[in-house]
Amino acid sequence: MTFEQILTDLKNKIYKPIYFLSGEEPYFIDLITKYINDNVLNDAEKSFNQTVIYGKDTDIYTVINTAKRFPMMANHQVVIVKEAQNIKNIDDLVHYAAAPLKSTLLVINYKYKTLDKRKKLYKALADNGVLYESKKLYDNEIPGWINAYLKKKNRSIDPGAAALLNEYLGNDLSKIANELDKLIITLPDGEFNITSNHIERNIGISKDYNNFELHKALTQKNVLKANRIVNYFAQNQKDNPFTMTIATLYHFYSKVLSYHFVKDKKDKKSVAATLKVNPYFLGDYELAAKNYNPKKTVEIIGLLREYDLKSKGYNNVSTPPGELLKEMVYKILH
Repeated sequence: MTFEQILTDLKNKIYKPIYFLSGEEPYFIDLITKYINDNVLNDAEKSFNQTVIYGKDTDIYTVINTAKRFPMMANHQVVIVKEAQNIKNIDDLVHYAAAPLKSTLLVINYKYKTLDKRKKLYKALADNGVLYESKKLYDNEIPGWINAYLKKKNRSIDPGAAALLNEYLGNDLSKIANELDKLIITLPDGEFNITSNHIERNIGISKDYNNFELHKALTQKNVLKANRIVNYFAQNQKDNPFTMTIATLYHFYSKVLSYHFVKDKKDKKSVAATLKVNPYFLGDYELAAKNYNPKKTVEIIGLLREYDLKSKGYNNVSTPPGELLKEMVYKILH
């Protein structure tokens, strides 16, 4: 089942006896768990019928015995197991999952791991409960997720501002959602669209000095702007680590190289889908491809690998990251 299907069923009071929530992205696991925690039982029923257990403090047999209890003065009991990835012998849950108690909602948070689909437990859960794998979103999917999140709250965001948040916060959905909620609160009355200026004022991300702007400067071969940004980065390495800059540049130029070999460049939507980028930014890749031919693009990717090794001490004894960055950007531009 998808995240949306699970929440829809829960809102319609269609309950399953087991919710086994696994995967690398904790955000969706936490949302499902919170909904069950907050809404299945009323406050009076929770006193006797809602139990939260932590995996590091329990064993699978305690979980099973708790799940086998009948509710008191309520139709259901809720048992939430957090940090279940720390429970030894989790496969022994099969003894309960094969015939779970219908009046119990057993919620298992199995974060950062997934079940082996060949095991009997997987089949038992699939037959009698909800199996949900929460997968990490790719970076190119984050701006779309941000737009969808804000649309539900009757807000919107500029594409550049969404990319800036993505670049600064990565694909940690919990952090992004938290920052978006802050931005919504700080929007002046009558304003519904979030811009880069709002982000700079309220989150502290510079709209002028970030990896996103460095990409643009390099794309345009704007030497002055690129040098200003790398000088700022060199003086503020704590907030702009060299390894992160290399990673984002590698991601960018890898897509520029892919763009060179796209056969039909006229169909913009198809090209954007092939590169897995927001169509809004396709122009940046087109311009970068004009300014950096395939040979130069491959050379740049080689430079990024070389300076990544230097940043880790390979063939470099004393040059600080800021100076390595300046040297690397000079070679990219010339």
